Amino acid sequence: MTLRDAFLRQATVCPQLGSPFMGQLCGLLADMLDSPGPVFERMRAWPGDVSAAGHSVPLRLCGALHGLVIDGTAPELAAVYPPNQTDDDALRRAVLAAISTHETRIQAWLDNAPQTNEVRRSTGIIAVGQWLSNRCGLPFNLLELGASAGLNLQWDRMALDLPDVRFGPDDATLRLSPDWTGPLPPQAPVHVTRRRGVDLSPLSIADEGDVLRLRAYLWPDQPDRRARTDAAIKLAHKHKPEVAAGDAAPWLERVLQDLPEGEITFIYHTIAWQYFPQETKERCAAAIVAAGARATENAPLAWLGIEADDQKPGAGMCLRLWPDDVTLNIGRMDFHGRWLIWTPPS
Repeated sequence: MTLRDAFLRQATVCPQLGSPFMGQLCGLLADMLDSPGPVFERMRAWPGDVSAAGHSVPLRLCGALHGLVIDGTAPELAAVYPPNQTDDDALRRAVLAAISTHETRIQAWLDNAPQTNEVRRSTGIIAVGQWLSNRCGLPFNLLELGASAGLNLQWDRMALDLPDVRFGPDDATLRLSPDWTGPLPPQAPVHVTRRRGVDLSPLSIADEGDVLRLRAYLWPDQPDRRARTDAAIKLAHKHKPEVAAGDAAPWLERVLQDLPEGEITFIYHTIAWQYFPQETKERCAAAIVAAGARATENAPLAWLGIEADDQKPGAGMCLRLWPDDVTLNIGRMDFHGRWLIWTPPS
């Protein structure tokens, strides 16, 4: 995919995910790519896959621009960003001026892939967690791959509000209410004994720059996503997540050496697997399968992937269970967790 096509693709996809402004911005940026300057030159010469399935170059640039708006560095740009309304010409002028004026900072943001740590993806994790708890009746040992700031390691502290029923704590400060299709998950108590994650470049909720990155990659005309993320950050300050820095493969090989007795080890990742190098994917899968071969009824293993696949709409929810080594396509979910189609086995 060419760089221009990558921006045009985001211009189409973002409105479908509820962000007309991002559609407008990416469409304009697609027509600016021949502009002079180091930022545009770097993007034009970008090695590898520039699309959302690869290095996500359009979202890197959009996140950098939004960051300038959030922290007040570029007031002229903020004046044409939501909640303000603007026309294409005014937005184009402000964006070009911001890229020229803040070139060094934008270059630094281009160095790193976007990390939204989308909190509503916990919708699918909660549903599967309820199902697993009902099936196994054991506490959870949580392992998240691509955990970012660890916000979705707290899914058991969130509430899933569905018509006439709530899953999760009654006093939960963070409540998720997706459009739900299908039967309801079973009601089952959930207890987590340990929660750990790994990320190549984890973000710290104690670092103001990292928190800015989390907020900047949320789309400017979606304040509800910002509110949920801020609530999850507040929750994480109270219960600090344990997220290791490094490649997922050696970390997973190490932590899976022993499956704790009397617990279900629950591995999961949400819209992260596609960004792993092929060698990392192969080593992670091999480590999980090897651990699955050692799983027992009293030390079971579950592997949930909520990831893009060759079907539409949204992302597939694939659950693999040991000791029986059963693979279940348990549902589909919107990439931002706005809706979920639940299709558990009978």
